[in-house]
Amino acid sequence: MEVTGANRMNAGGTHNASQVYSDIVDSIGHTPLVELSRLSPKPGVKLWAKLESHNPTGSVKDRVAKSLIEDAEAKGDLMPGSTLFEPTSGNTGIAMAMIARRKGYKLKVVMPDNVTAERTQLLTMYGAEIVYSEGAKGSNGAVELALDMAEKDSSYYMPYQYGNPANPEAHYTGTAPEIHDQLEGNVSAFVAGLGTGGTLMGCARYFKDQGTGTQIVAAEPLQGELVQGLRSLDDGFIPPIIDLDLLDRKIVVSNRDAVVWTKKLLEDEGIFAGVSSGAICAIAVRAAEAFDEGNVVFVIADDGWKYLSSGVYTKTVEELEADGSLESTLFW
Repeated sequence: MEVTGANRMNAGGTHNASQVYSDIVDSIGHTPLVELSRLSPKPGVKLWAKLESHNPTGSVKDRVAKSLIEDAEAKGDLMPGSTLFEPTSGNTGIAMAMIARRKGYKLKVVMPDNVTAERTQLLTMYGAEIVYSEGAKGSNGAVELALDMAEKDSSYYMPYQYGNPANPEAHYTGTAPEIHDQLEGNVSAFVAGLGTGGTLMGCARYFKDQGTGTQIVAAEPLQGELVQGLRSLDDGFIPPIIDLDLLDRKIVVSNRDAVVWTKKLLEDEGIFAGVSSGAICAIAVRAAEAFDEGNVVFVIADDGWKYLSSGVYTKTVEELEADGSLESTLFW
Protein backbone atom coordinates (compact mmCIF):
# COMPACT_ATOMS: atom_id res chain seq x y z
CA MET A 1 0.00 0.00 0.00
CA GLU A 2 1.34 3.40 -0.98
CA VAL A 3 2.07 5.72 1.94
CA THR A 4 1.02 9.27 1.09
CA GLY A 5 2.36 12.44 2.60
CA ALA A 6 -0.83 12.72 4.65
CA ASN A 7 -0.39 9.20 6.00
CA ARG A 8 3.19 9.92 7.00
CA MET A 9 2.12 13.04 8.84
CA ASN A 10 -0.51 11.10 10.76
CA ALA A 11 2.00 8.34 11.50
CA GLY A 12 4.48 10.60 13.22
CA GLY A 13 4.78 14.05 11.64
CA THR A 14 4.52 17.48 13.21
CA HIS A 15 0.73 17.59 12.96
CA ASN A 16 0.10 14.31 14.75
CA ALA A 17 -3.13 14.31 16.75
CA SER A 18 -1.27 12.80 19.72
CA GLN A 19 0.43 16.12 20.45
CA VAL A 20 0.00 17.45 24.00
CA TYR A 21 -0.87 21.10 24.75
CA SER A 22 -0.82 23.09 27.96
CA ASP A 23 -3.85 25.21 26.93
CA ILE A 24 -6.89 24.62 24.73
CA VAL A 25 -6.00 27.71 22.67
CA ASP A 26 -2.65 26.18 21.74
CA SER A 27 -4.40 23.16 20.23
CA ILE A 28 -5.98 25.24 17.46
CA GLY A 29 -4.91 24.05 14.02
CA HIS A 30 -3.02 20.85 13.17
CA THR A 31 -6.22 19.47 11.61
CA PRO A 32 -6.38 16.21 9.62
CA LEU A 33 -6.64 15.86 5.85
CA VAL A 34 -8.94 13.05 4.67
CA GLU A 35 -9.30 11.59 1.17
CA LEU A 36 -12.85 11.37 -0.19
CA SER A 37 -12.46 8.60 -2.74
CA ARG A 38 -16.18 8.09 -3.35
CA LEU A 39 -16.75 11.70 -4.40
CA SER A 40 -13.79 12.11 -6.75
CA PRO A 41 -14.98 12.52 -10.37
CA LYS A 42 -11.93 10.80 -11.92
CA PRO A 43 -9.71 7.85 -10.90
CA GLY A 44 -6.52 9.90 -11.20
CA VAL A 45 -7.76 12.82 -9.11
CA LYS A 46 -7.63 12.62 -5.33
CA LEU A 47 -10.19 14.77 -3.50
CA TRP A 48 -9.12 15.82 0.00
CA ALA A 49 -11.07 17.45 2.84
CA LYS A 50 -9.27 19.57 5.44
CA LEU A 51 -11.31 18.87 8.59
CA GLU A 52 -11.39 22.23 10.36
CA SER A 53 -14.23 20.86 12.49
CA HIS A 54 -11.45 19.29 14.60
CA ASN A 55 -10.63 22.69 16.09
CA PRO A 56 -11.73 23.26 19.72
CA THR A 57 -15.04 25.04 18.99
CA GLY A 58 -15.59 23.06 15.81
CA SER A 59 -14.69 25.47 13.01
CA VAL A 60 -11.94 27.06 10.94
CA LYS A 61 -12.72 30.35 12.71
CA ASP A 62 -10.77 29.20 15.76
CA ARG A 63 -7.65 29.96 13.73
CA VAL A 64 -8.93 33.43 12.85
CA ALA A 65 -10.09 34.35 16.35
CA LYS A 66 -6.75 33.32 17.84
CA SER A 67 -4.84 35.34 15.24
CA LEU A 68 -7.03 38.44 15.66
CA ILE A 69 -6.77 38.43 19.45
CA GLU A 70 -3.06 37.68 19.63
CA ASP A 71 -2.32 40.38 17.05
CA ALA A 72 -4.28 42.92 19.11
CA GLU A 73 -2.43 41.86 22.24
CA ALA A 74 0.94 42.26 20.52
CA LYS A 75 -0.05 45.78 19.47
CA GLY A 76 -1.22 46.71 22.97
CA ASP A 77 -4.83 47.14 21.88
CA LEU A 78 -6.16 44.61 24.40
CA MET A 79 -5.69 44.26 28.14
CA PRO A 80 -7.54 42.24 30.79
CA GLY A 81 -11.08 43.55 31.17
CA SER A 82 -11.27 44.97 27.63
CA THR A 83 -14.46 44.45 25.63
CA LEU A 84 -14.08 42.78 22.24
CA PHE A 85 -16.77 43.62 19.70
CA GLU A 86 -17.31 41.84 16.37
CA PRO A 87 -19.93 41.18 13.67
CA THR A 88 -20.33 37.45 13.04
CA SER A 89 -22.64 34.87 11.51
CA GLY A 90 -21.74 32.56 14.36
CA ASN A 91 -18.44 30.70 14.11
CA THR A 92 -16.03 33.60 14.58
CA GLY A 93 -18.06 34.86 17.50
CA ILE A 94 -18.11 31.44 19.15
CA ALA A 95 -14.36 31.03 18.70
CA MET A 96 -13.68 34.54 20.02
CA ALA A 97 -15.97 33.90 22.98
CA MET A 98 -14.04 30.79 23.98
CA ILE A 99 -10.65 32.51 23.70
CA ALA A 100 -11.91 35.73 25.33
CA ARG A 101 -13.09 33.76 28.36
CA ARG A 102 -9.69 32.03 28.60
CA LYS A 103 -7.88 35.38 28.44
CA GLY A 104 -10.17 37.50 30.61
CA TYR A 105 -11.89 39.68 28.00
CA LYS A 106 -15.56 40.51 27.59
CA LEU A 107 -17.17 39.92 24.19
CA LYS A 108 -20.13 41.51 22.46
CA VAL A 109 -21.19 40.31 19.00
CA VAL A 110 -23.64 41.41 16.33
CA MET A 111 -25.33 38.47 14.61
CA PRO A 112 -28.29 37.99 12.22
CA ASP A 113 -31.49 37.06 14.07
CA ASN A 114 -32.25 34.05 11.84
CA VAL A 115 -29.20 31.91 12.57
CA THR A 116 -29.78 28.47 14.06
CA ALA A 117 -30.49 28.29 17.79
CA GLU A 118 -27.31 26.35 18.48
CA ARG A 119 -25.12 29.31 17.60
CA THR A 120 -26.96 31.55 20.04
CA GLN A 121 -26.72 28.88 22.74
CA LEU A 122 -22.97 28.42 22.25
CA LEU A 123 -22.28 32.15 22.38
CA THR A 124 -24.33 32.45 25.56
CA MET A 125 -22.58 29.41 27.04
CA TYR A 126 -19.21 31.11 26.56
CA GLY A 127 -20.48 34.34 28.11
CA ALA A 128 -20.87 36.57 25.05
CA GLU A 129 -23.44 39.34 24.83
CA ILE A 130 -25.46 39.20 21.59
CA VAL A 131 -26.99 42.05 19.59
CA TYR A 132 -29.20 40.86 16.74
CA SER A 133 -29.26 42.40 13.29
CA GLU A 134 -32.01 42.03 10.69
CA GLY A 135 -31.89 38.45 9.41
CA ALA A 136 -33.05 39.34 5.91
CA LYS A 137 -29.84 41.31 5.43
CA GLY A 138 -27.67 38.29 6.25
CA SER A 139 -24.11 38.75 7.48
CA ASN A 140 -23.81 42.03 5.55
CA GLY A 141 -26.48 43.47 7.85
CA ALA A 142 -24.49 42.40 10.91
CA VAL A 143 -21.41 44.14 9.53
CA GLU A 144 -23.37 47.33 8.82
CA LEU A 145 -24.86 47.48 12.33
CA ALA A 146 -21.57 46.64 14.05
CA LEU A 147 -19.66 49.37 12.20
CA ASP A 148 -22.32 51.90 13.21
CA MET A 149 -22.25 50.79 16.86
CA ALA A 150 -18.43 50.82 17.02
CA GLU A 151 -18.35 54.35 15.62
CA LYS A 152 -20.67 55.52 18.39
CA ASP A 153 -18.89 53.76 21.28
CA SER A 154 -15.11 54.02 21.42
CA SER A 155 -14.90 51.71 24.43
CA TYR A 156 -15.23 48.68 22.16
CA TYR A 157 -12.26 47.08 20.46
CA MET A 158 -13.39 45.61 17.15
CA PRO A 159 -10.78 43.41 15.42
CA TYR A 160 -13.01 43.50 12.31
CA GLN A 161 -12.24 40.18 10.65
CA TYR A 162 -13.39 41.50 7.26
CA GLY A 163 -10.61 44.07 7.05
CA ASN A 164 -7.91 42.81 9.41
CA PRO A 165 -4.75 41.31 7.83
CA ALA A 166 -4.45 39.01 10.86
CA ASN A 167 -7.37 37.04 9.40
CA PRO A 168 -5.64 35.80 6.22
CA GLU A 169 -2.35 35.63 8.12
CA ALA A 170 -3.84 32.82 10.23
CA HIS A 171 -4.15 30.75 7.06
CA TYR A 172 -0.88 31.88 5.49
CA THR A 173 1.02 30.66 8.54
CA GLY A 174 -1.28 27.79 9.53
CA THR A 175 -3.85 26.21 7.21
CA ALA A 176 -1.90 26.43 3.95
CA PRO A 177 1.48 25.21 5.27
CA GLU A 178 -0.27 22.27 6.92
CA ILE A 179 -1.86 21.27 3.60
CA HIS A 180 1.42 21.79 1.77
CA ASP A 181 3.24 19.53 4.23
CA GLN A 182 0.50 16.90 4.30
CA LEU A 183 0.59 16.54 0.51
CA GLU A 184 4.30 17.25 0.09
CA GLY A 185 3.63 20.35 -2.00
CA ASN A 186 1.50 18.54 -4.58
CA VAL A 187 -1.72 20.59 -4.55
CA SER A 188 -3.40 21.00 -7.95
CA ALA A 189 -6.30 23.09 -6.68
CA PHE A 190 -7.43 24.63 -3.40
CA VAL A 191 -11.12 25.37 -2.87
CA ALA A 192 -12.71 27.44 -0.09
CA GLY A 193 -15.87 29.46 0.45
CA LEU A 194 -16.06 33.15 -0.27
CA GLY A 195 -16.89 34.62 3.15
CA THR A 196 -14.64 37.11 4.91
CA GLY A 197 -11.99 36.09 2.39
CA GLY A 198 -9.47 35.10 5.03
CA THR A 199 -9.11 31.42 4.15
CA LEU A 200 -8.97 32.05 0.42
CA MET A 201 -6.59 35.00 0.58
CA GLY A 202 -4.18 33.54 3.12
CA CYS A 203 -3.97 30.17 1.39
CA ALA A 204 -3.83 31.73 -2.09
CA ARG A 205 -0.85 33.91 -1.19
CA TYR A 206 0.95 30.99 0.44
CA PHE A 207 0.50 28.61 -2.50
CA LYS A 208 1.45 31.31 -5.02
CA ASP A 209 4.57 32.12 -2.98
CA GLN A 210 5.52 28.43 -3.14
CA GLY A 211 5.30 28.53 -6.95
CA THR A 212 3.38 25.25 -7.04
CA GLY A 213 0.91 26.38 -9.70
CA THR A 214 -1.99 25.62 -7.37
CA GLN A 215 -5.32 26.81 -8.80
CA ILE A 216 -7.32 28.89 -6.29
CA VAL A 217 -11.08 28.37 -6.56
CA ALA A 218 -13.79 30.29 -4.68
CA ALA A 219 -17.25 28.89 -3.93
CA GLU A 220 -19.71 31.79 -4.07
CA PRO A 221 -23.45 31.63 -3.25
CA LEU A 222 -26.06 32.82 -5.70
CA GLN A 223 -26.80 36.52 -5.42
CA GLY A 224 -29.52 37.27 -2.90
CA GLU A 225 -29.51 33.89 -1.17
CA LEU A 226 -29.30 33.86 2.62
CA VAL A 227 -25.96 32.52 3.72
CA GLN A 228 -24.05 31.98 6.97
CA GLY A 229 -20.33 32.47 6.55
CA LEU A 230 -20.40 32.92 2.75
CA ARG A 231 -21.47 35.83 0.58
CA SER A 232 -22.14 36.82 -2.98
CA LEU A 233 -19.92 39.74 -3.95
CA ASP A 234 -22.74 40.91 -6.21
CA ASP A 235 -24.74 41.77 -3.08
CA GLY A 236 -22.60 44.87 -2.73
CA PHE A 237 -20.09 44.27 0.06
CA ILE A 238 -16.58 43.11 -0.75
CA PRO A 239 -14.51 42.61 2.43
CA PRO A 240 -11.40 44.82 2.33
CA ILE A 241 -9.02 41.87 2.75
CA ILE A 242 -10.19 40.26 -0.51
CA ASP A 243 -7.92 40.59 -3.54
CA LEU A 244 -9.86 39.16 -6.47
CA ASP A 245 -6.68 38.96 -8.55
CA LEU A 246 -5.56 36.02 -6.37
CA LEU A 247 -8.54 33.92 -7.50
CA ASP A 248 -8.20 31.72 -10.58
CA ARG A 249 -11.87 30.67 -10.65
CA LYS A 250 -15.07 31.78 -8.92
CA ILE A 251 -17.92 29.26 -9.20
CA VAL A 252 -21.48 29.95 -8.05
CA VAL A 253 -23.41 27.39 -6.01
CA SER A 254 -27.06 27.37 -4.93
CA ASN A 255 -28.48 26.85 -1.44
CA ARG A 256 -30.16 23.68 -2.74
CA ASP A 257 -26.90 22.21 -4.04
CA ALA A 258 -25.22 23.10 -0.75
CA VAL A 259 -27.79 21.01 1.14
CA VAL A 260 -27.62 18.15 -1.40
CA TRP A 261 -23.84 17.92 -1.08
CA THR A 262 -23.94 18.25 2.70
CA LYS A 263 -26.07 15.12 2.64
CA LYS A 264 -23.68 13.42 0.19
CA LEU A 265 -20.73 14.11 2.49
CA LEU A 266 -22.59 12.40 5.31
CA GLU A 267 -24.04 9.50 3.33
CA ASP A 268 -21.08 8.71 1.05
CA GLU A 269 -18.09 9.63 3.21
CA GLY A 270 -19.40 9.69 6.79
CA ILE A 271 -18.47 13.36 7.24
CA PHE A 272 -20.90 15.35 9.40
CA ALA A 273 -20.34 18.85 8.04
CA GLY A 274 -22.00 22.25 8.10
CA VAL A 275 -23.93 23.40 5.05
CA SER A 276 -21.25 25.77 3.79
CA SER A 277 -18.98 22.72 3.52
CA GLY A 278 -21.56 21.05 1.28
CA ALA A 279 -21.42 24.11 -0.97
CA ILE A 280 -17.63 24.05 -1.03
CA CYS A 281 -17.58 20.30 -1.70
CA ALA A 282 -19.89 20.73 -4.69
CA ILE A 283 -17.48 23.28 -6.18
CA ALA A 284 -14.42 21.16 -5.34
CA VAL A 285 -15.87 18.27 -7.34
CA ARG A 286 -16.48 20.61 -10.27
CA ALA A 287 -12.94 21.96 -9.99
CA ALA A 288 -11.57 18.41 -9.90
CA GLU A 289 -13.23 17.66 -13.24
CA ALA A 290 -10.72 19.99 -14.91
CA PHE A 291 -7.80 17.70 -13.99
CA ASP A 292 -6.84 14.21 -15.15
CA GLU A 293 -4.66 13.67 -12.10
CA GLY A 294 -3.51 15.49 -8.99
CA ASN A 295 -4.78 16.56 -5.57
CA VAL A 296 -7.78 18.85 -5.08
CA VAL A 297 -8.20 20.12 -1.52
CA PHE A 298 -11.19 21.85 0.02
CA VAL A 299 -11.97 23.10 3.51
CA ILE A 300 -14.62 21.59 5.76
CA ALA A 301 -15.23 24.87 7.56
CA ASP A 302 -17.23 23.40 10.44
CA ASP A 303 -19.20 20.38 11.58
CA GLY A 304 -22.97 19.93 11.61
CA TRP A 305 -23.70 20.25 15.33
CA LYS A 306 -24.64 23.93 15.04
CA TYR A 307 -27.26 23.14 12.38
CA LEU A 308 -29.16 20.16 13.81
CA SER A 309 -32.26 22.22 14.58
CA SER A 310 -32.51 23.27 10.92
CA GLY A 311 -33.60 19.78 9.87
CA VAL A 312 -30.96 19.56 7.14
CA TYR A 313 -29.81 16.12 8.24
CA THR A 314 -33.23 14.59 8.91
CA LYS A 315 -35.51 16.12 6.27
CA THR A 316 -35.38 15.56 2.52
CA VAL A 317 -34.48 18.45 0.24
CA GLU A 318 -38.09 18.49 -0.95
CA GLU A 319 -39.33 18.81 2.65
CA LEU A 320 -36.92 21.68 3.31
CA GLU A 321 -38.18 23.43 0.18
CA ALA A 322 -41.82 22.82 1.11
CA ASP A 323 -41.52 24.24 4.64
CA GLY A 324 -39.53 27.27 3.44
CA SER A 325 -36.30 26.40 5.29
CA LEU A 326 -34.12 26.83 2.21
CA GLU A 327 -35.30 30.42 1.87
CA SER A 328 -35.64 31.55 5.49
CA THR A 329 -32.78 29.92 7.41
CA LEU A 330 -29.27 31.34 7.44
CA PHE A 331 -27.65 27.97 6.71
CA TRP A 332 -24.13 28.67 5.49
